[in-house]
Amino acid sequence: MLYAESMSTAASDPTDEFVVSVFSRNCPSRGALEDIAGKWGILALLALRENGFRFNALRRRVEGVSEKMLSQTLQTLERDGLVVREVHSAIPPRVEYTLTALGERVADRMKGLADLLEASVAEMGEARLRYDARQGAEEDAR
Repeated sequence: MLYAESMSTAASDPTDEFVVSVFSRNCPSRGALEDIAGKWGILALLALRENGFRFNALRRRVEGVSEKMLSQTLQTLERDGLVVREVHSAIPPRVEYTLTALGERVADRMKGLADLLEASVAEMGEARLRYDARQGAEEDAR
């Protein structure tokens, strides 16, 4: 069901009021969260936060992403209103991707998360070693 349809349905039936909550199965915010929270969505937003990019430059910046996955990710982020695809009339035509105002706000939040994770690499590495050691000990006990 589309967001507008959900809203009109909720408005016509006061007992079934539409509540915006990412925990609600039909809430549009959940779909947007899924689009953003995928590995490539986060990385594309973080890269575009630094600068506008042409497609191939963005692909080089986001190491490991395939052309197909980056294209799909950018289309999804554009559909969600986070990214703008601008075609510049030149020969050959040039396409550049930038963040919208909403995309900038979301990317700023993602940047805080990325900074926290980068600063916590050693702590996470130690936690993984402890976890792996416990798992190995449990397997040996079996």
